[in-house]
Amino acid sequence: MSEPPTANSKLPTANHLDELVTERTTWAGSVRSTAASMRAWIFLFFLLVGFEVWAQLVYHTTFLFNPFNAASIAVFTVAPLLLALGQTFVVISGGIDLSVGFTMGLAAVVFSKILNIGTGVLWDPLSLLIATVVALLASMVPGLINGLLIAKLRVPPFIGTLGMYGVARGVAYLMAGGTTVPISNPIVSFIGNGSFLSIPIVVLITIVLTLAMMFTLSQSRFGRHVYAIGGNRQASLRAGINVSRNTIALYMLAALIAGIGGILYTARFTAGAPQAGETLLLDSIAAVVIGGASLFGGSGTITGTVIGALIIAVIQYGLVFVNVEPFWQFVAVGVVIIISVLVDQTQKQLSGVRTDE
Repeated sequence: MSEPPTANSKLPTANHLDELVTERTTWAGSVRSTAASMRAWIFLFFLLVGFEVWAQLVYHTTFLFNPFNAASIAVFTVAPLLLALGQTFVVISGGIDLSVGFTMGLAAVVFSKILNIGTGVLWDPLSLLIATVVALLASMVPGLINGLLIAKLRVPPFIGTLGMYGVARGVAYLMAGGTTVPISNPIVSFIGNGSFLSIPIVVLITIVLTLAMMFTLSQSRFGRHVYAIGGNRQASLRAGINVSRNTIALYMLAALIAGIGGILYTARFTAGAPQAGETLLLDSIAAVVIGGASLFGGSGTITGTVIGALIIAVIQYGLVFVNVEPFWQFVAVGVVIIISVLVDQTQKQLSGVRTDE
């Protein structure tokens, strides 16, 4: 957040803001993003090598070149990555969304309920289509409310999304009656547990969505506005960017992707659960931060978020593989988050960017 301009300061024009965004996305910003993503790549490399060496020495087998391990890690990556994709847009804009976990659970419950109503009454594909549309629309409601609270009522993102965290959680549990909602639909089961060319379908769907979000953030006008808002909100306003509309849109986008995550969760486990994304909130934020995005806004990439999600998945699966108590996963991920934030702050201090505003 920059200080307001003085009477003698030069007001930025639209061209000035374009130069600012271009600098962030092509030169200074790309240098920081490249450095951040490189440290994530390096950490992922040493992580994989470490588990591979352990597997060779202790179990006399391979960790990295085992197809089953590779597929398992990919599946482990899907859920936190889906939440992290939308979280990336929010964090780059200078905000945070604490409600995506239970937005995912709400979508899972709505999808299961609607699907069960249509099963045996409608054609299975039609029932799936209707349940998907309704679930995605329902998931966008928390995002819309978050955006309105933050953009129109000036509620801090942490407080506004924390409140929606509780609302979405309560509504999801009320709709589900406090339990999971099982489903029985062969198409959904195939999507959740089937594969194409030996690649799990949920992984393929996630890859397509990731590529779409990568294009949106790096190539679209909306993506440039997200960077601009996170880099300098006041300059964005003076340059004519509709900050309120873009803020609402990016929170709705985060909620929509969380809704897709809820649907895929239901497909994988053949049941919708209110708590589907409860444990994934920390992982989604961790993936964004580990991938090099700044919690102060203005920088970050989808590629970095993918690497961050892979690091988390490798840690979680790898610790299980080497027979370490699963609770150490939380410790390991927490330590990685702290290190990533410290490195980010150090980089900004070295580059002369203030982090105390």
